[in-house]
Amino acid sequence: MVIQLEFMELDTLLSEFKKCIQLQYNGKLDIQDTQGNKWTFYYHLGQIIWATGGIHPHRRWLRNIALICPQIDINKLVLKNEEILIEYWDYLLLENLYYRQKINKTQFNNFVVNTVGELLFDLAQQVNVSAFSWELNQDTILKAILSSTSTNIFIQEMQNSWYDWSKAGLANFSPHLSPVLKNPEKLKETVSTTVYQNLKRLINGKNTLWDLAAKMQQNILAVTNSLYPLINEGIAEFIEIPDLQLPLQKSQQNCYYKPGTKDNNPLIACLDDSLQVSKILERIITSEGIRFIGIQEPLIALPILVENKPDLIFLDLIMPLVNGYEICQQLRRIAIFNKTPIIILTSSDGAFDRVRAKVFGATDFINKPVERDQILEILNKYLQIGETEHPQNFAWSY
Repeated sequence: MVIQLEFMELDTLLSEFKKCIQLQYNGKLDIQDTQGNKWTFYYHLGQIIWATGGIHPHRRWLRNIALICPQIDINKLVLKNEEILIEYWDYLLLENLYYRQKINKTQFNNFVVNTVGELLFDLAQQVNVSAFSWELNQDTILKAILSSTSTNIFIQEMQNSWYDWSKAGLANFSPHLSPVLKNPEKLKETVSTTVYQNLKRLINGKNTLWDLAAKMQQNILAVTNSLYPLINEGIAEFIEIPDLQLPLQKSQQNCYYKPGTKDNNPLIACLDDSLQVSKILERIITSEGIRFIGIQEPLIALPILVENKPDLIFLDLIMPLVNGYEICQQLRRIAIFNKTPIIILTSSDGAFDRVRAKVFGATDFINKPVERDQILEILNKYLQIGETEHPQNFAWSY
């Protein structure tokens, strides 16, 4: 249900967060204002485990990487186009870094705390200038990797921060604004050469107040208060700046088509870190005039699948870093994959693995090594592709 309001007090909005705690809610809370800004808060058992959206989401993610995870070279952090196609792209990237052991538990938790805190602060500021609507939605449920900070603590810290910000006379100044020198000659006359050079380097219209606080590792209020006299004296001014661009590259994963295949034919995806298995499935499936996409990198599989929306997914059970159980569970949490057949590829005949995979949402199983008859039987069973539709002069060889 969507709730529409003209304007409201901050406490009215916060009451919605507290209702989610009482209900031990699993899902997301979408909030949107009349200016087009959107914030999404993800809940697990009534506690906020992530938040996304708001103003400058790319800046926020890159800023927190630099601040909290300095061991990661942002300049070498090249992301796939597909990785930012879905709403919670930032959480998936953070999750991947954690599973690849590039960041530790403390860094993961601090990243979450900083992100949620900043988005709640944004909401507190927007309450006074915009009308809101919000909606509870359970089409996406994120997995809680770590025990989260209490939502009540998040709310209390936000209220404290907003109170201090307002008391300092900054209620009308957004931390997303960027300070820039307006009269550098006047500044040069009033401060030492060292201070002048430092200020000239920092307040250059390229960094927001949030960015500066992170670079200086200081509280956002302290940084803004130190710059406020320069604003009053006309030496500097606040300007709006755009979000940063993420370093992106095109995915190397490709869709394969048999010549003459129509775009409205079924699309089958295979997620298996073995290129050999993927190629075998490709030959079998495309020989039937069916589209195919092979993915060997499990850590970027989810956004690729979301983009392509396959009609059936073959999923390897045992892969490095992320196993098939986790991916299957993640897919089932996304509305478009609620009913998509997910076929587990496994080398095990163990009943435990099969029961566990069913619990995580698997539809069926195929034992490796895969054979043509097995694959065609699955396609016929779940996509109603009959033998009469198969090419009559088919000759198969590996």
